[in-house]
Amino acid sequence: MDVRESLSMAFRSIRSHKLRSTLTVLGIVIGIASVVTFATFGASLKADVVSEIGDTSASNVYLVTSPEDGGPFGSAIQPVFTEHDLAEIRELEGVRAVIPRGNVPTSALRYRGDTFARTQVTATTAETFTEASLVEGRAFRAGESEVVLNRAATRAFEENVTVGSTLTVTMQSNRSVDLTVVGIVERTQGQLPVGGFGSQARFFVPADPFYDATVESPTLGVNQRVYPQVTVQTDPAATTATKERVQSSLDDSDAAELAPGGAEVTARTSGDFIDQIERIIDRLTRFVTGIAVIALVVGAVGIANIMLVSVTERTREIGIMKSVGATNRDVMQLFLVESSLLGGFGAVLGVPLGVLVGWGATEYAEITFTLAPTWFAIAVTVGVAVGIVAGLYPAWKAARVDPIDALRHE
Repeated sequence: MDVRESLSMAFRSIRSHKLRSTLTVLGIVIGIASVVTFATFGASLKADVVSEIGDTSASNVYLVTSPEDGGPFGSAIQPVFTEHDLAEIRELEGVRAVIPRGNVPTSALRYRGDTFARTQVTATTAETFTEASLVEGRAFRAGESEVVLNRAATRAFEENVTVGSTLTVTMQSNRSVDLTVVGIVERTQGQLPVGGFGSQARFFVPADPFYDATVESPTLGVNQRVYPQVTVQTDPAATTATKERVQSSLDDSDAAELAPGGAEVTARTSGDFIDQIERIIDRLTRFVTGIAVIALVVGAVGIANIMLVSVTERTREIGIMKSVGATNRDVMQLFLVESSLLGGFGAVLGVPLGVLVGWGATEYAEITFTLAPTWFAIAVTVGVAVGIVAGLYPAWKAARVDPIDALRHE
């Protein structure tokens, strides 16, 4: 039987049962749309996160403690980097600046009678801020009771905080300190690239005099400040080489001895974080998309069911076809073409629906919309394949019908 004739007969059969065919195709549409939606959202999320990290300085090297297996991001919570370590790193070739960060435990911040609950503020050095990153004011000075805020922090109180305002910080020891706001910053140099800086209120105070986490330096035998995370600014032309020198320095440092069991001190660039994040998002996308494939299985069952019903209804037609010379192959071809068309229609309609829903999801999540064309091709291929696979048994059953019994069928 000619393929065009099979297509004509398949279209005629589908049109003669519009509602039934529509409901069958709808199952495939939902399955394909679900796959495309999750794939599109995953691609958009990955592109948005990678873009955000890429916007940070590519010449930064981040020193953190992490599990021996590498962990997802490194656990930059254990203070292990002493001032001796920082001094050693500053002397390395290619290092422009070393910016430590630590947390000062607090209970709350008050501004003009309004209280903002906060468990900690960030202690760092003035090198964290650049002229380009400061929106207003200046960086704080070491040894002074000053504070720098990001934009989100200025809106944390009923009245917006401005340069020159005074914040009262209550430490966890219940001691209160008045801090003068000297600057408002858009971004900082020492922030980990996975820190989500822009969306959270952040307060920065000078490590001297507010940061008091100390430990005895294994090398010098004296108490020194110790930090959980350090950012090294390098010569952009030699970031990789400088990272290797920094890592070599860490292998024989106070941090290496102070690191808790099962952890190691590592030097990572933005590219390292990007690779890890991409792997994690890809795994999540595949997992969630795999769940959406269940809807495709349901759609396949629907096609198989409708094709079995069609075989039963058209038993007499099959008998007539065979009596005038149609072979088993011709009958199988007819029903496979019909089931393939149902799957193909579902794929063609499901892809744009999935893109539309994916776009809506990215708008809601406020991330940049990014297409996943590879998944679109996979979706269409899977839609047609589902139709073919689901139609195999009904087509085989139709081909096995005895023409004599078929002609007697009412």
